[in-house]
Amino acid sequence: METRSANAREKLLYGIERPSDLRKLPRESVPIVAQEIRDEILARVSQTGGHLASSLGAVELITAIHYVFDTPQDRFILDVGHQGYPHKMLTGRREDFDSIGKRGGMSKFLRRTESEYDHFGAGHAGTSISAALGMARAKHHLGEPGVVIALIGDGAMTAGMAFEALNHAGHIGEKNLIVVLNDNEMSIDPNVGALSSYLSRKLSAPLVRRMKGWAREFLSGMPGDMLHWARKAEESLKVFFSPGLLFEALGFRYVGPIQGHRLDVLLETLENVKEMVAQGSGPVLIHAITEKGHGYAPAEADPLKYHGVGQFDVESGKFAPTRKAPPTYTNVFADTLIRLAREDERIVAITAAMASGTGLDRFQRALPKRFYDVGIAEQHAVTFAAGLAAEGMKPVVAIYSTFLQRAYDQVVHDVCLQNLDVTFALDRAGLVGADGATHQGLYDFAYFRMLPNALVMAPKDENELQHLLRTAIEYPGPAAVRFPRGSGFGVALDPDVKPLAIGRGELLRDGGDVAILAIGTTAHPALEAAAELAAEGIACAVLNARFVKPLDREKILDLARRCRAVVTVEEHALQGGFGSAVLELLAAEGVEVPVRTLGVPDALIEHGETAETVGIAAADIRAAVAALAARARAKTP
Repeated sequence: METRSANAREKLLYGIERPSDLRKLPRESVPIVAQEIRDEILARVSQTGGHLASSLGAVELITAIHYVFDTPQDRFILDVGHQGYPHKMLTGRREDFDSIGKRGGMSKFLRRTESEYDHFGAGHAGTSISAALGMARAKHHLGEPGVVIALIGDGAMTAGMAFEALNHAGHIGEKNLIVVLNDNEMSIDPNVGALSSYLSRKLSAPLVRRMKGWAREFLSGMPGDMLHWARKAEESLKVFFSPGLLFEALGFRYVGPIQGHRLDVLLETLENVKEMVAQGSGPVLIHAITEKGHGYAPAEADPLKYHGVGQFDVESGKFAPTRKAPPTYTNVFADTLIRLAREDERIVAITAAMASGTGLDRFQRALPKRFYDVGIAEQHAVTFAAGLAAEGMKPVVAIYSTFLQRAYDQVVHDVCLQNLDVTFALDRAGLVGADGATHQGLYDFAYFRMLPNALVMAPKDENELQHLLRTAIEYPGPAAVRFPRGSGFGVALDPDVKPLAIGRGELLRDGGDVAILAIGTTAHPALEAAAELAAEGIACAVLNARFVKPLDREKILDLARRCRAVVTVEEHALQGGFGSAVLELLAAEGVEVPVRTLGVPDALIEHGETAETVGIAAADIRAAVAALAARARAKTP
């Protein structure tokens, strides 16, 4: 093979605008492209931040799939999207990479509207096989050519939905479906792994398949049940040499495990499987062993640290220094929960594969016997908690607001309808910045406050979070406390953590012109707006509502009756949220007062959006109040 200079090697990737350009290259050039992709991801993500270790670990897999299969006619589905950066590099988005996660820029995940090669949006785990099976069936019904490939990580395979899809695909014998299991956690003995990889590649080859067919034909004509024993022997070898028994039992042809960073192995296996599928073999699962962060030593050594990163120095692996900030809501939650659990042995903590994200890794270290990580299985997490509560324990389920949506029936049927003592700690509630539409926590007020027996609350800052967490845990029924990502306001933390009165808000400032009813993180901006309006002669009352359900009826009705107008403000979707609850209360009580509700508009909120861009910052509150006050004064005789 011709030796290339560094500049010439760079031009290989720079000449690829779509996968068809990759497929024009000779096979020996594919490893060069893969290395260039890895280098490019490191160079770009070290400046922009983003998902690093997972993408580095999937470079060879994604490059090989695009090289062997005819995308976009062959559909390629990636689970979650954390591993999708090599895919973006090969599908015309390399030059736009500096905009990733920024307002108006490229998404950190996969989106159908972003590229014709993003065949299915991916922000939550476990969806790829179901979507891929649906696409394969659609191709069957429409008589369209092509196969569908789903790339799913071993972590996402803990989602029950993934196994539901495998079960369905095997049951119907879908012939145009290939599942690639990107296994970056399983430890396999090198000798067994190498032999298993060799057998998998060779047993998928056309000649071996034909020989097996001839042997089957020959043995079926022999006396006795020779064919039965031959099949038994083959199955015994598979069980001995590979972990494929489960997938074979589900109706898949299992190939693997193979070495997921060996492009020669990947290309040969994928080409063999492509031919198997073309000949109608039924669904196939390829089991590839990879390493998170592969090719970058710091990420290989600590893939969790380099999963989602900010700016860092590629040479040293050191992250850019960050200014000292107040403690995060996540850490305040975790530390408070540990403190309360030490006082009450009935308290247990549950998460769904997000121990570090929810802060429960701290709880795990402190109280390991009362910590449960159930994997990417939010539905199970909630019903598991319900079972604990039914026997007198006090489970705290810590799940991102956007992920708890996946277990809504369990929240309704298994917890609320039985009035069980489960506390839901909803992290990442509200706007989430660079993660965008798939991760925005904008709907939890609405989906909780309609449920019987539920208590729903949000703290104005990190100090109040301590007290509301205790309130939720001591409440003898379902309780949800939601809090945002990132650092708090820097307020002092009270040394004593006490429960607050249920359904009672806090009047932060009094005034007779306009009442600002704020919930959660909007309370401090509301106070800021009120202070500015006071200088203009507008006296505002500011209520920190604390509770969405039950509302503080007494304070809200009092303010609405004695003020000229009311403004509600929340970091939540307007439909069905806190403002809607206030309007319902005023209507039920026959209180006629001008009301303006501020919240997140009825639209998909993209990455990079902030309180300032969606209209709920202090300046927006100030403008809304000033307009209402002027109108009210104009109507005053």
